[in-house]
Amino acid sequence: MVSVCFYMHVHQPIRINNFRIFDIGTEKSYFDEERNKEYLERIIEKSYLPTNKILLDLIHKTDGKFKVSFSITGVLLEQLEKYPKVLESFKKIVETGCCDLVCESYYHSLASVFSLDEFKKQIKKQEKKLYDIFGVKPKIFRNTELAYQNEIGRFAAQLGYKGILAEGWDKVLEWRNPCFVYKGKNSNIKLLLKQYRLSDDIAFRFSERKWEGWPLTADKFADWISRYNGNGNLVNLFMDYETFGEHQWKETGIFEFLRHFPLKVLEKGDGFITPTESIEKYKPVAEIDFPTIVSWADTERDMSAWLGNKMQQAALSKIYRLEGEILRYGDKNLIDRWRKLQTGDHFYYMCTKWFADGDVHKYFNPYKNPYDAYIIFMNVLNDLELRLKYIKRIKNNYMDKEFLNEVESGKEFYLKNGRIIRCLEELAREIKELDRGTFLEYVNEERNDFANWIRDVIGDVVLAKRIKRIKKQSTISRAITERVARLNLL
Repeated sequence: MVSVCFYMHVHQPIRINNFRIFDIGTEKSYFDEERNKEYLERIIEKSYLPTNKILLDLIHKTDGKFKVSFSITGVLLEQLEKYPKVLESFKKIVETGCCDLVCESYYHSLASVFSLDEFKKQIKKQEKKLYDIFGVKPKIFRNTELAYQNEIGRFAAQLGYKGILAEGWDKVLEWRNPCFVYKGKNSNIKLLLKQYRLSDDIAFRFSERKWEGWPLTADKFADWISRYNGNGNLVNLFMDYETFGEHQWKETGIFEFLRHFPLKVLEKGDGFITPTESIEKYKPVAEIDFPTIVSWADTERDMSAWLGNKMQQAALSKIYRLEGEILRYGDKNLIDRWRKLQTGDHFYYMCTKWFADGDVHKYFNPYKNPYDAYIIFMNVLNDLELRLKYIKRIKNNYMDKEFLNEVESGKEFYLKNGRIIRCLEELAREIKELDRGTFLEYVNEERNDFANWIRDVIGDVVLAKRIKRIKKQSTISRAITERVARLNLL
């Protein structure tokens, strides 16, 4: 008998707002909450809830002979916390004991390519999230977009993982069969390779009427699987979870297929197995070499759909170049935003290759073209860099003698009493001499015009932050005077 390892990747990114160049330096949110809510709720109703119900019914109907596996990204789990009914439906499947949870990077990022330190942090964060929600510590790992290379396998093994999922790509396998367990080169990690032809029959070709295999029935598919008896131990069916109900709509018959094909597989004497059970049951038949990165979504099975043009390269280079200072100076919220911007989908939207390469990610793509995706992303990244610079200056109590200079013409602070302020020293003196009523026109519960002028015109973000919440006239004047005295010592 042959074992079927049925694994699905569950992920939705947090999409970026329409962030224009004029929004840089404002308080505009990076992420489009309304659009994300709209997309997610559609996917929940069309895919997650009906598919989870079918899977749970299959487990009960077969007395646990049917088994399934998921990897669910941290960024999606965060979003699903607002939908407890959906999280509960996943929990019920996991609690049957017939479901494996596979770990990956929390933010579905390309950190494995650019920063192993960041990669490790995201894996640990994902492990904690899975344990907090499901009480599970995974033994199996999968990288973003199933990207795999020898060193990634070695790194995952060092973190304690016993197995890893990868694409069973012909150029790597050569004459080998993906329906066996293999050992990764330079590590003891066990490789479970996707049987991409059978997987893609469901994920991509199911509703394609011009395909020679259409219509794909449960009986026909179970026959195709059964052919591997005597020529393989397991058939790894790996695909996106949104295959069911979203990529393949209900009207195609995809749900009826899902209800019946596992039963037909079992009728033929074959069975289902989780990734963890696979590496425990089957020994590696050989070592296999992945010298370069192979992925699962691109037609070329490499990383060119994420790194193939100069826009993608520039965006990825810049976001990881910020890593050191973000982690050193950024607060919790800024670091989280930086990591959400690492999500691989943002860079896939910038892909300019043959359109079929983007088929997996064209669903809910918020951009008209890849150039808009790049421009908007870089606007957000420039704002992030500006915020980082602001925080860095405050934490370092940044001082520059140029803050004492008079501002250029047209940027002076004009008081309603006719006085004109051109520098910090004049500001301290004028604030001290203002009558209470005039002072309150500039500093009250809703605003602090002096702090804003110091920040936006003088450029002294440290002093601006210091006086922003001060309401007492004499205290503001004294704080500015003290800052001027310290700057004069430089």
